[in-house]
Amino acid sequence: MSEHEKKPFDFMGFRKLASVLSIALLVASVVLLAVRGLDLGMDFTGGTSVEIEYAEAPALEDIRNTLDSAGYDQFVVQNFGADTTVLVRLAEAGNDELAVEVTKALKADGASLELVSSEFIGSQVGEELREDSGLGLLLALAVVLIYVGMRFQFKFGIASVLPLAHDVIIVLGVFSLFQWTFDLTVLAALLAVIGYSLNDTIVVADRIRENFRKMRVGDSWHIINTSIHQTISRTINTS
Repeated sequence: MSEHEKKPFDFMGFRKLASVLSIALLVASVVLLAVRGLDLGMDFTGGTSVEIEYAEAPALEDIRNTLDSAGYDQFVVQNFGADTTVLVRLAEAGNDELAVEVTKALKADGASLELVSSEFIGSQVGEELREDSGLGLLLALAVVLIYVGMRFQFKFGIASVLPLAHDVIIVLGVFSLFQWTFDLTVLAALLAVIGYSLNDTIVVADRIRENFRKMRVGDSWHIINTSIHQTISRTINTS
């Protein structure tokens, strides 16, 4: 073992500072969620979705400006599958004329386009999606707890799930702070956060367990520091 490996960076020396910072961020996130809440997107609150096909790829910012000038307040404009296909989601209740009105407003600028489809998501469906998304996150954490508990030990499962919940709550706190729209796309991103964070946790924990068996010299902190040092490049690249 080289001298560099014998004296890895003292990651564990910052454990108290890191714990204080994590707890502070966690508490701040919980307070923000309780006071400000989340700016739920139309996936959870209901609204109208209008799919439009353009002859040429449009500038989304121009579409937003046109809708804003036409008097629409809460809407989301994004590409849908292809650069020429645009999905406009509005918070307004759906009716037979809304999609036609949106299409006419966009045609007023001389753009060549046609209405492909329109769909209304009711508030009841949005509420069900909101409840199901929360249950989905809890189920993901429960599955992680069971898997890690079986793969290693139950106490390792607890040690893995708590940081995952910590990561999710802080991300939600950031969305609450800046009032960014929280929709199904963000929910999928949260599940990805859980997956990447868990993957890295398992890799580091497995290396720590391996080094406890292989290394005959050094206390627990030294072995943990060595394990983190050996996996740090992977952690950075993956993150």
